[in-house]
Amino acid sequence: MTVLSRRGLLAGSAASFAAGTLGAWPAFAQRASRPAAPVPSEVDCVIVGAGAAGIAAAQKLAAAKRSFVLIEASNRIGGRCFAETTSFGVPFDRGAHLIHNPESNPLTKLAARTGLEIYQAPSAQRIRIGRRYARESELEDYLAAAVRANRAIADGSRNRADVDCSRLLPRDLGEWQSTVEFTLGPYNSAKDLDQISAVDMSRSGDRNTAALCRQGYGGLLAKLADGLPVQLDTAVKLVDITGRGTKVELSTNKGTITGRHVIITASTNVVLDRIKFDGGMPKRHQDAFEKLRLGSFDHIALELSGNPLGLPRDEMVFEKTLSTRTAALTANIGGSPLSVVSVGGKFGRELVEQGDKAMVEFAVEWLSSMYGPGVRKGLGRTQVTQWNKEQWTQGAIATAAPGWQGARRVLMEPIRNRVFFAGEAVHETAWGTVGGAWESGTRAAEAVVRRILGQPDLPLPKAEPDPPLVTVTTPAQRQPQSSAWCATNPSMCKPPRAKP
Repeated sequence: MTVLSRRGLLAGSAASFAAGTLGAWPAFAQRASRPAAPVPSEVDCVIVGAGAAGIAAAQKLAAAKRSFVLIEASNRIGGRCFAETTSFGVPFDRGAHLIHNPESNPLTKLAARTGLEIYQAPSAQRIRIGRRYARESELEDYLAAAVRANRAIADGSRNRADVDCSRLLPRDLGEWQSTVEFTLGPYNSAKDLDQISAVDMSRSGDRNTAALCRQGYGGLLAKLADGLPVQLDTAVKLVDITGRGTKVELSTNKGTITGRHVIITASTNVVLDRIKFDGGMPKRHQDAFEKLRLGSFDHIALELSGNPLGLPRDEMVFEKTLSTRTAALTANIGGSPLSVVSVGGKFGRELVEQGDKAMVEFAVEWLSSMYGPGVRKGLGRTQVTQWNKEQWTQGAIATAAPGWQGARRVLMEPIRNRVFFAGEAVHETAWGTVGGAWESGTRAAEAVVRRILGQPDLPLPKAEPDPPLVTVTTPAQRQPQSSAWCATNPSMCKPPRAKP
């Protein structure tokens, strides 16, 4: 269980998510590398959505020499992982930023052929207490609180029905209670703890290491999509699953597309709110989508000239907080003056509703409270992201509601053996990550190919067992770390569990 490391490090799904204000984005759309060919009247597979899962599915079908069409409702590719340089003159990942587990992440393995630069993310983060950084003894106290919280959720999810994480969290974490609740909930999972399945969180796979792409994670994903024909600005309105022979018919704003199979990679919110199913979506799938609705996680990007924070490249900082009105900082991204303040959960959603100006003002005030007036003096250009208002996404991460961790496996089941689903929501351990979305898209495409060839279906991925007993682990390539490092990476410094 690594519930404190959604983004690769504690300070690394949702993370790693954000989007521009609806209708007010600068011209930075990541478009297909070549114009899409005319849509054929019928294909082996129609892929809905050109994010990581859709791109992965298209690559797999292309390699298998199967006919397909890849359609995207928006005017760009990438989904919740895209980068632009218009706002600040340097790559700004408006969505996912950290590449989780680069040693095993499928996108890292593919990156070698792109010519882009991948480098290791910092292995340690800091905690700010007012105008100073936490002392060693204070970090030890935080570490103890974080480890206890991790252990309580892991043990509680194993020993009782799937309840919300807040019911399992110790109530005597003292002055670190709010900080632990923020890192576990809004920061790592885009929702507050009372909205998150404890089993879902405890089964989240290890995300102990992370890498960065010099050109942005979105830049890497766009490079991997080079050569794929994508039909942009093509929104699906209706999926006909009434059983007309062996075909599925999709009604779009640009006409009808017919395929023998369909892979839908749109976000859970978009599937529920913008795509209708003629013949009705099975209640089992409908309920699963409802319980995997997206949480809120957004970035407030600030250009800070002269490094008023005094931090090195890609440094990450949390604060010791007594309230939910808090955030996380990623400073001097890629060695540039660009810093990003990230907010999530209920507070983040409410802040987004107040608009761009309120978001920027919060970020400046929050940083100024920790680093002084130099923040405001060095402030240059700003940008905010608002995933919740982006019509083709409508949120950040699909975190399972209490009691509904099994919804992910439901979405792995095709409807009438023709309609498949993929995306970060359809991955039991890597939900909330680009790598998880990619693996899900590949898996769905493999299932389609097997059906076309008349081969038997592969079994669904084996259900994750209870988290293994863990003592203290560090990545092989790192030296043992100090308690300060463990304080911001508690999932990697867990005490051993008592044997049953």
